[in-house]
Amino acid sequence: MSEYGTVVSTPDSPCTRKFSFVIKKDAIVRKGQFVEVAIEGGRLIGRVADVFKTNRYFERPESVERYENSRPMEDIFPVGNWEYLVAEVAPLGVYGSEGRFEEVSFPPSPGAKVNEPERFVLLKFLGFDEKGLEIGELPFHDVKVRLNLTRMLQKHLAILAISGAGKSYLVSVILEELLRRKKEEGQLATVIIDTHGEYVSLADDPNYTDKVNVIRGDEIKIGLSNLSAQQISEFMPNLSHVQAREFSRLLRSMKSGKKHFGIEELMKTIEEDEKTKAVTKEVLNSVLVELTETGLFDATDKPSVRELAQQGKVSIIDLSSFVSSTQKQMIVSHVARNLFNLRREESIPPFLLVLEEAHQFVPEGAKAERAMSRGIIQTIAREGRKFHASLCLISQRPVQLSTTVLSQCNTHIILRVTNPYDLDHIGESSEGITRDVLNQISGLRVGTGLIVGEAVNYPIFVRVRKRISKESSKGMPLEEAAREFANRVKQKKEDAKSFM
Repeated sequence: MSEYGTVVSTPDSPCTRKFSFVIKKDAIVRKGQFVEVAIEGGRLIGRVADVFKTNRYFERPESVERYENSRPMEDIFPVGNWEYLVAEVAPLGVYGSEGRFEEVSFPPSPGAKVNEPERFVLLKFLGFDEKGLEIGELPFHDVKVRLNLTRMLQKHLAILAISGAGKSYLVSVILEELLRRKKEEGQLATVIIDTHGEYVSLADDPNYTDKVNVIRGDEIKIGLSNLSAQQISEFMPNLSHVQAREFSRLLRSMKSGKKHFGIEELMKTIEEDEKTKAVTKEVLNSVLVELTETGLFDATDKPSVRELAQQGKVSIIDLSSFVSSTQKQMIVSHVARNLFNLRREESIPPFLLVLEEAHQFVPEGAKAERAMSRGIIQTIAREGRKFHASLCLISQRPVQLSTTVLSQCNTHIILRVTNPYDLDHIGESSEGITRDVLNQISGLRVGTGLIVGEAVNYPIFVRVRKRISKESSKGMPLEEAAREFANRVKQKKEDAKSFM
């Protein structure tokens, strides 16, 4: 156990809110590091909030100015002997003699020695799980950040960061950990809504190819006969109350006679129905034509939700070919609703639904027709934990994400965020983030994040581990993409010359 320094008295410390210590000459102490000091009743664990450098010869500006005008200070005084570092610490909790953690109710004494916490104490104090998901490493400490699956995911997870800060990389690491889990450790069925095709490379990796299924956007079909009138009405939000009621009646009639049917058959039934007014028929058929043009609807679901939700495996729904936000919302709404309904019936295993660009699917303040998937995602966020239906929301614009949903995510992993509105939104929705921690978020390096919430006992910074699987070409640097394109053009020209 390394000794870091000695607690000193300042005008307002040591107290239960903070204390300072002088850092030993040979010790390395950095902002964010955890420290330990003996107090009455146990060991106080704290985090270094800041590090200051001071020198008594440079305390009085007028004296420095006077001497520096004639000769450098170091030529006159032993300046180097009086330079020292002081660390300010925010106390977090006390590890008691009985192995329990308590709130800080008594300060350390001036003169007490400050040490590096023992590894087992730090693991227990932060709430790590030796058999949990290995996300990365604790900066400044030789400690792996392994998070308990239940604590991290059962009450939902949000991953927030600006574009390019490493969100997709972190999600890939989490997916690797889920795929590596054994049956006896508990395996989830994972479904990813991949808006940019960033995870499809996982299926090409020999370590995971038999556990990953990629469904391309043009392969997806929504079975019309499997939908309730309410579900179809969500895809047609502009219907009046009377039109929606008529549509429900016609749909029930259709279902009583046929097990599977498509839009054309439904339109024919509407046209032939004698009870429906001509104006209503025209509106309903017009809306159904719009649904036909999406190319998403068929007689049955393809693939079925049972095919998507397989224990210990990952299904990637690649929506990168879609430009229309309406089409993407329809798919997400349908998949999410079916997953949740079947999970409530225990017809599919416990699942994790991963939503890339979550602010597109659960927007704050958008009208119903622009947020078809918002209702079911909010339902899963509120009720999913009771049925072991979990969400992982990924967003680069937290301020545009539904506050209702974000507040239900009890664990947040925050990578670099620079927009002040997003930072304020995160601060308001993430319990346990202090102002000094919030200020560090905008300066985080790529690959470093803050974990706060249910998954850990105290907010921690983590260096995300190196991924095992191959990175997607979608995340390729601009220079490399330009070189690759030039090489392809050159190869095509050479092939054309050879042919001629």
